[in-house]
Amino acid sequence: MRENDTDADQRGPGGAPGRVVLVTTSHRVAPGLLSWPAWQVLRTADRVLCADPDHPQLPYLREAGVTVEAVEPDARDLVDAAAGRTVAVLARDEGEPRLTDGLARLAGSGRTVMPELELLPASYDLPGARLLDVVQIMDRIRLDCPWSSLRTHRGLARHAVEEAYELVEAIETDDRDELREELGDVLLQVVFHARIAQDDEERPFSIDDVAAGLVTKLVHRHPHLFGDAIATTPEEVQALWLSTKAEEKHRRTSVTDGVPLAQPALALVGKLAARVGSAGLEVPVPTGEGLGYALLALAVRAQDEGVDPETALRAAARSYRDAIRAAEGA
Repeated sequence: MRENDTDADQRGPGGAPGRVVLVTTSHRVAPGLLSWPAWQVLRTADRVLCADPDHPQLPYLREAGVTVEAVEPDARDLVDAAAGRTVAVLARDEGEPRLTDGLARLAGSGRTVMPELELLPASYDLPGARLLDVVQIMDRIRLDCPWSSLRTHRGLARHAVEEAYELVEAIETDDRDELREELGDVLLQVVFHARIAQDDEERPFSIDDVAAGLVTKLVHRHPHLFGDAIATTPEEVQALWLSTKAEEKHRRTSVTDGVPLAQPALALVGKLAARVGSAGLEVPVPTGEGLGYALLALAVRAQDEGVDPETALRAAARSYRDAIRAAEGA
């Protein structure tokens, strides 16, 4: 390192400061898919340097006739190399913090004539690109973690329920930080189960199959966006959703098919009542002795009035909890 050299040796031939271009890429984008400005710089630069001999872009650059030197320059050497020239540095995934810090020190010293410094993103992450990281990390965990490698769908089932309730709690308390975290925990359950399914010997499927099925379903249920149907109001969209959903579930013999009985009782009654209403059925509410039938009637009435009974009772329970805490503090 020669960051303290004097002005006598700060310029190259002709005193021209030159140009340094730091080219960054995303490992979430297929190698070789670079922006046109990046290809122009890499093909026309006097020198192209890269500290990582296994950088995924190198085979594609070589195929394009670009010579890449396996060099990890320090800041001073790079400034000298750029004198009167254009030097491109192909950055590693984590960037080049040592190099950029050194360049910043040289520029801040006021004693070095700096070349033109340019940051050129050669590829960008699309929205949702970090999901690729989740899939990759989950694959590593499933393969190498002694605990995770033995998990099954049944063994993890209760965690999916717990995480869903924690997500609901974050929504009800309007805690944005908790909401973000709990959404991640729910996503973990989806990715984990999909990775377990990939190991099934008889009927395997992957996270891509899960996503493909979801895409197909969403497109089919939104014909006003992806087809020729017309829906301009929320009510018309709801009607389309119900009709397309009914087409998908044509194999069902009852409106109750697909309603999970394992869900909380109030949510179960609300879902059954909603199915009855959507189907236009006239179903008398069963009567009998005991509190259960009274609760059933209340839950059905709530759903008929447009109130989700589970949500309503949870709100009331929260008030009850606050009253208990108040009594404890009295």
